Amino acid sequence: MSVAVRKFGNLSTGEGISIYHIENSSGAYIEAIPYGAILVKVCVPDRNNELKDVVLGYDDPAQYEVNGCFFGATIGRNGNRIANAAFTIGGKEYHLAVNENCNNLHSGPNGFEKKMWDVTVPEEGNSVVFSRVSPDGENGFPGEFCVSVTYTLTDDNTLCIHYEGTSDQDTVANLTNHSYFNLHGEGCGKVTDQILRINASCYTPVCDSAAIPTGEAAKTAGTPMDFTEFKPIGRDIGLDFDQLKYTGGFDHNYVTDDYAPGKVRVIAEAYSEKTGIAMEVSSDLPCVQFYAGNAIGEEKGKNGHVYRSRDGFCLETQTEPNSVNQEGFHSPVISAGEKYQSTTAYRFFVK
Repeated sequence: MSVAVRKFGNLSTGEGISIYHIENSSGAYIEAIPYGAILVKVCVPDRNNELKDVVLGYDDPAQYEVNGCFFGATIGRNGNRIANAAFTIGGKEYHLAVNENCNNLHSGPNGFEKKMWDVTVPEEGNSVVFSRVSPDGENGFPGEFCVSVTYTLTDDNTLCIHYEGTSDQDTVANLTNHSYFNLHGEGCGKVTDQILRINASCYTPVCDSAAIPTGEAAKTAGTPMDFTEFKPIGRDIGLDFDQLKYTGGFDHNYVTDDYAPGKVRVIAEAYSEKTGIAMEVSSDLPCVQFYAGNAIGEEKGKNGHVYRSRDGFCLETQTEPNSVNQEGFHSPVISAGEKYQSTTAYRFFVK
């Protein structure tokens, strides 16, 4: 195992950005940058033992300053949507920026993905730690939040993402990673023929195109939302079903089965028949947002590729969207001094 550092390029300000390369004994590797604690590359072997980069992204750091699709981004303090860009903790109402419809999406428009993080490389040599202090009131959230994100690559081609944090006030802590996967390889076209299973018998329907959940957990069985058995991502995506019409395809939260606090278990698996690359997703979080990349539009990405609608899919582990405002959902609120921690792992293999 080894961690190497090289210059990645410059931000629009002229500030230089380094990229951290973690490679395992088989030659698989990941790369990440301190700007936004962003995951830039995940390169794993296909059935011919040729490395494929399976995440969408950019070659130029300045493109990550815009990054309207959140490619590879660490999202915080809150992933997904908060209705009306407001919430109440301890009887006090907090207001966030409105950046999608009437809501706040991914804590933006200036969330963790637009911040510079400090970097530590542990002696073990197979991980990199990004950390920062989010000041009280940053983006409207209460409390000084000391947070870290650790990327680790193991010899069995597992990418582990571990989050930790503490706040000096009660606050929201619901971090996620917004990588877009294409198991054919980035820039290799649509993911609609890739096979997916999500271990979730329920999902949270949304009210309308604003994509705020109604508050119920509905059964997936008998609907196009059902991924409890493997099926192609695109098989049902265009069906005449209100939930799919609201969001232009799959962009929904799934309440995963067998959840228990602190328990890491398999929540999803995806597979490319073209490359043989499979990805198994494990997490200790209760939910996952499956997004089929519906709104990607003419994005100039890595290696001269242009990404378009459904050229990548996301599996963003989380609590339910708008959970801070919805009784009955899993709470994203941590108490002052309470340690927040969460782990999500993506294991890549050939089948």
